[in-house]
Amino acid sequence: MDSDGSLTQLELAALLRSIGVKHTGDQIYALLTNMDSNGNGYIEFDELAHALLPELNNNDILVNQEQLLDVFKSFDRDGNGYITAAELAGSMAKMGHPLTYKELAQMMKDADTNGDGVISFNEFASIMGRSAAELFGLNIDDH
Repeated sequence: MDSDGSLTQLELAALLRSIGVKHTGDQIYALLTNMDSNGNGYIEFDELAHALLPELNNNDILVNQEQLLDVFKSFDRDGNGYITAAELAGSMAKMGHPLTYKELAQMMKDADTNGDGVISFNEFASIMGRSAAELFGLNIDDH
């Protein structure tokens, strides 16, 4: 959350809550301790990736289509099946991440693969899949 390149116990707890995993403080501390291979009290990206990749390979924490659709609907504020630039900007601001015009334009360009000016569910799912793959350093083929 503070962009220092590592996760504290509180940041790890927030990450887990954001993906729907609820743990007690003791469980979070135990998880952090188990993941913290260099013993510095923080989780760096390589430690997080090392801990999560076996789980990803087992498909235990992959987001299913229904969960992704719920996220899409939270961005598609008017419910018309598309995310406009205004809806994207509004949702990001509401989540505490306001975008500059340049950031908004780049996000729309990256996601709107057919160039119709809006983001469909398929485009949204594709960009989320690519983002997750890049986050974890996975190689995926774009079909």
